[in-house]
Amino acid sequence: MQRPPIDEFALKETSPKIVGAGAITGDKLTSTYDLVEQMQYLYVRVVKAKELPGKDVTGSCDPYVEVRLGNYKGVTRHFEKKTNPEWNHVFAFSQDRLQASFVEVVVKDKDVIVDDFIGKIQFDLNEVPRRVPPDSPLAPQWYRLEDKKGDKIKTGEIMLAVWKGTQADEAFPDAWHSDAATVSREGITNIRGKVYLSPKLWYFRVNVIECQDLLPGEKNRIPDVTVRVAVGNQALRTKVAKGVNPMWNEDFVFVTAEPFEDPLVIFVEDKVGSNTEVLGKCVILLSNVPRRFDHKAVPARWHNLEKHTLVEGEKKETRFASKIHLRMCLEGGYHVLDESTHYSSDLRPTSRQLWKSSIGLLELGIISATGLSPMKTRDGLGTTDAYCVAKYGPKWVRTRSIVGNTAPKWNEQYTWEVFDPHTVITVGVFDNGHIHGGGKDSVIGKVRIRLSTLETDRVYTHSYPLIILQTSGVKKTGEVQLAVRFSCTSFFNMLHKYTQPLLPKMHYAHPLSITQLDMLRHHANQLVAMRLGRAEPPLKKEVVDYMLDVGIHIWSVRKSKANFYRIMNCLSGLIAVGKWFEQICHWKNPITTILIHVLHVILMIYPELILPTIFLYLFLIGIWRWRWKPRHPPHMDIHLSHAHAVGGDELDEEFDTFPTSKGSDLVRMRYDRLRSIAGRIQTVVGDLATQGERFHSLISWRDPRASALFVTFCLIMAIVLYVTPFQVLGLLLGFYVLRHPRFRHKLPSLPVNFFRRLPARTDSLL
Repeated sequence: MQRPPIDEFALKETSPKIVGAGAITGDKLTSTYDLVEQMQYLYVRVVKAKELPGKDVTGSCDPYVEVRLGNYKGVTRHFEKKTNPEWNHVFAFSQDRLQASFVEVVVKDKDVIVDDFIGKIQFDLNEVPRRVPPDSPLAPQWYRLEDKKGDKIKTGEIMLAVWKGTQADEAFPDAWHSDAATVSREGITNIRGKVYLSPKLWYFRVNVIECQDLLPGEKNRIPDVTVRVAVGNQALRTKVAKGVNPMWNEDFVFVTAEPFEDPLVIFVEDKVGSNTEVLGKCVILLSNVPRRFDHKAVPARWHNLEKHTLVEGEKKETRFASKIHLRMCLEGGYHVLDESTHYSSDLRPTSRQLWKSSIGLLELGIISATGLSPMKTRDGLGTTDAYCVAKYGPKWVRTRSIVGNTAPKWNEQYTWEVFDPHTVITVGVFDNGHIHGGGKDSVIGKVRIRLSTLETDRVYTHSYPLIILQTSGVKKTGEVQLAVRFSCTSFFNMLHKYTQPLLPKMHYAHPLSITQLDMLRHHANQLVAMRLGRAEPPLKKEVVDYMLDVGIHIWSVRKSKANFYRIMNCLSGLIAVGKWFEQICHWKNPITTILIHVLHVILMIYPELILPTIFLYLFLIGIWRWRWKPRHPPHMDIHLSHAHAVGGDELDEEFDTFPTSKGSDLVRMRYDRLRSIAGRIQTVVGDLATQGERFHSLISWRDPRASALFVTFCLIMAIVLYVTPFQVLGLLLGFYVLRHPRFRHKLPSLPVNFFRRLPARTDSLL
């Protein structure tokens, strides 16, 4: 596979014409959004009409309005048999593409064959006023309609408002846009920008304690009882306990979303061979469950179990009720993890009562994209209907979709409150597949920006490469231009955050297991995707899953290699220091070695200088490296991800479904490869275990002679250390380590020889 050029995937600094970056636009008053470029629009608000003349035989009309501006035409919906219609529809025409000097508003009567002309009104674009937010909206006025010759008609007026403005206008989000003229009225809803809020997620804890007075079907048999606890599509089961008064005291944790839709359903079941008999059922509404915000215990309660028996084909409720003892609570002190731990955008607890004050504001300007890959074919040409989704905390934003453009310009700005700098904002670019049908939204790429890597009150304007990994290899699908600013409202509170636990206190007072967290994260992802999919326009499941990095924990050879090289990169500094010290010990540079001897003597004579010297050295290194601190936020790195040199078979394995859908021969080959990799890991882990067992065998007397030698050595060293000053021992040890090469030999040292001869438990392995 041919490697792509490095510059193709590099981050590029840009200089957009935005006020926030110091650009002078000539019309600063209209730039309510200072992180995006101004986009000039002509707005036409069609409010209503009155006393329209009838065109039908019955004297009525089916009116609608056409707004024409050059080659662009926007149409309202029509009303049947109504002479006083109300539309309240806004049209927005981009002034970058205007090729006309006037705008024409035409009222027509919808007919079967040819629509009849009712009247029109024209406006000279040079006379249209400019509205500057935060001015109030321009008041619409009544205009008498004219005929085709320009004369006023006898009856018929229309209420309009025409003005010039920017994307900061309140009418912009819900307006009909000229760049979406090919989209049907039904498809307009799917291209509008919206702000979404994730549902409020809770951890729901259920402690199943015991049951009393169970009534099994067979009276003389001791039942094998288990309790199945279900909330929606989440279900967990207790262990089997025997008897009519069984006890468990088992804890279960579920994820649920507010407003609560699914109740808690508890089934007490008796396993009779391969069959299961329901001994009782209990349904509890989550709105009635108490909420706790700390580690204090919630009182347990007894609940009646309903049991229905069939009598002559009809259900009959048993009057004598068995009972189940439960302790339930909605945990408000936890943060429900719905994102990958490494890319969390919110770390606050569920309960708003436990939230701390915000530390700043995050402002994001989504300016434009360039060079987007065509994601679909329309009229024989490749095209893209691109939109952006940004997620930070519970707030999701979606820009409008730019139809049929591989270099779209959005110029939309959004703001979030920041409560923790150790968070990440994710911006994804997608192709809208729902404009002309019910297809899926395709992924173009995404960008992650960690707030802690940003300087406060600085505007970052960069063009980020959009990179995706496919079965054919790594691919750049375009670039997205963003402007980001992190403003700090309380610098002290932000610095204080660095001393606080990353997660709320309950995660440490009553921690959840890793298995529980993985399962709960999976259910939380499903809940968020389901709730956002109900919005209008919906945020589709494939979009939510991609933004939340669903499936990122699936194993792959590429990710394992990337993590291995990350570890090696972290250890490279220690390895470099080790090599440097080895050169010092072998007198490669005699002057440096002598200076190290002098430093060693000073530190041994004055040991109280050791720690201050270390911290002073780290301080000087930090100050020295400040000159080369990163000037740009980090971005996707194909080399760090080990995506530039990965093989086709490894990528095919990474994109395989779970469980696999491949043939048996391919699965067998991959399984053998995995066994080979695991064998090497097994050898390394075994060697580490051997060294640890040798250390333990020093005083275990597994080898009596070795233990006797070690114990005798310890006694001698204790006596020597009692009578010899520490500085003297330090000096002697340092001189021994730094001795000249003529006093060295290539054989291993005595301690190493002794340690390698110690026994390990490898002899006991099968």
